[in-house]
Amino acid sequence: MAEIIRPCVIGLCGRSGSGKSFVSRLFEGFGIPAIDTDKVYREMTGAPAGGVLSPCMKELVREFGETILAEDKSLNRRALADIVFARGGEEKLRALNRITHRYILGEAERRIEKYGKDGKWAVVVDAPLLFESGFDKKCDVIIAATAPEETLVERIVARDRIDVAAALRRLAVQLSVQDVKKRADYVINTDTDAEELKLKIAGVIDSIKNSERKTVK
Repeated sequence: MAEIIRPCVIGLCGRSGSGKSFVSRLFEGFGIPAIDTDKVYREMTGAPAGGVLSPCMKELVREFGETILAEDKSLNRRALADIVFARGGEEKLRALNRITHRYILGEAERRIEKYGKDGKWAVVVDAPLLFESGFDKKCDVIIAATAPEETLVERIVARDRIDVAAALRRLAVQLSVQDVKKRADYVINTDTDAEELKLKIAGVIDSIKNSERKTVK
């Protein structure tokens, strides 16, 4: 049996509105698959096939109660948010993160292994809470997507249809851009046109292949 080599795991992080999803799609255009951990979470907490809750949902229900279930047994995010953020405090938030991070990152590891079996040399893991979840320790390379704060706010407002004040509150509870940059091997400013961004990513890929370490400005 041929030896299965673990792909180079590229952790992609960045504050809300930093353009991580677009960066992931550009990596995919170069033949490097991407795992969107937000999408993994939505899949795990969506309406279950055959009415059987996923292991993640079962544990969430045990922790937070059946009021977090919608009629179709998917996760009622508003009800969960009310418990965790409005009434639960830090203890409930820690419980939520402990449960969800374990399942999401376990699934990410399973998919990384599958990509290795498929012969992929690298995999991007798009994880907004890369450092908070501890998954950064599983990564070989970390890339931070960044943009000026005014650009982040504009993108969040347009994407999520919320006002500027709400967008600023969301950014205020996230890691600062200085912290993100400091922990990353590569920093990519996404406040540019698609062609320029594609060239930056091509340069990062070449650099990773050559085991270099630098910041792309």
